[in-house]
Amino acid sequence: MQVVTKLERRVVAAAEEALTRQRQVSVLDVLTGMGWLPPGRVTEWRQGRVPDLESVAVVAPDRIADALEVFRRWVDSRGLRPGEIDYVSATRDRRPLRFTAGGDPERETAYRTHWLAADLTDSQRARLTTRQSKPPDLVVVMPAKPFTCAGCATDDDGMLIMEDAGPHCLTCADLDHLVFLPSGDAALTRRAKQASRLSAVVVRFNRSRGRHERQGLLVEQSAVEQAEQQCLSDEEVRARRRERDRVRREAADEVFQERLAGQIAELFPGCPAARADEISRHTSIRGSGRVGRSAAGRAFDPDAVTRAVIASIRHEDTDYDDLLMSGVPRDEARLRIRPAIDRVLDRWRTPVSGDDVPGGTRPPA
Repeated sequence: MQVVTKLERRVVAAAEEALTRQRQVSVLDVLTGMGWLPPGRVTEWRQGRVPDLESVAVVAPDRIADALEVFRRWVDSRGLRPGEIDYVSATRDRRPLRFTAGGDPERETAYRTHWLAADLTDSQRARLTTRQSKPPDLVVVMPAKPFTCAGCATDDDGMLIMEDAGPHCLTCADLDHLVFLPSGDAALTRRAKQASRLSAVVVRFNRSRGRHERQGLLVEQSAVEQAEQQCLSDEEVRARRRERDRVRREAADEVFQERLAGQIAELFPGCPAARADEISRHTSIRGSGRVGRSAAGRAFDPDAVTRAVIASIRHEDTDYDDLLMSGVPRDEARLRIRPAIDRVLDRWRTPVSGDDVPGGTRPPA
């Protein structure tokens, strides 16, 4: 019998999740879903600020090669259809992006290839390929401190765009005729961008989160005015649509939480049902960034589910939080409480006895 390794489980879980969500999957989707490519560093790569994608990965190139081999076997088993995508940078010159340090042709092709579901029609495949091949947005930065423009050599505290020679002010970048549209109204933003012949995404670095966060758009003034008129004309329709979307999301979250609780009960049959429900609700909160919202968690990967259970035990069944508050370093605190976690896991992995039937009592968590 073939033994499935942890790497194979993680690759397949990330690939299945991406394919289910977007009807296509790529190496980039898989490595991002596994956590091997931090989203913030991928953004920097897309903006042309790092030389190649693999240089920002958190694992060595040979581990990536192992994952690529697992992914290739999975693709063969699913009968997916290939389509090659052009990756260009979010710079004015739209230069091609490189995935590997040496530019190995075989590896570069593997990254550029997107695998589409076999049941898609020709028109659906064409639309997906066209959308993926669309050049990324230009990115303008709100700097934290004044900078010296590499074009005109003047000091500036306004927005900048990064180019190979360094930061450029909007005047030197020929973007000074655009107006800033702050984030907040999704419909207005979307319509203004569609109406503007030239646009750029504006970001600012958040030090506490260690990443650039979107602040709005630079678009033409006429595009903003057109978008405002369109939004005023259908405001009531969009309000009803938002309410329907909210109800649909809540229903989907409830189904997911029930399935996750069922997976916890399957892996840990001794875990009280109420506790399994609590863990599933806590770990799957939309936008929380917890294990349940990861690609592996949404695919119900056993390792991801186990991590969610361990996190709950750590905070609810040990003195971990007290240790942190008393100044104990996190690594040392985790080492101290590991035996307590293992005891709870061992107890929960044991099915309840025959006496623990409805009306009986399960062992305390």
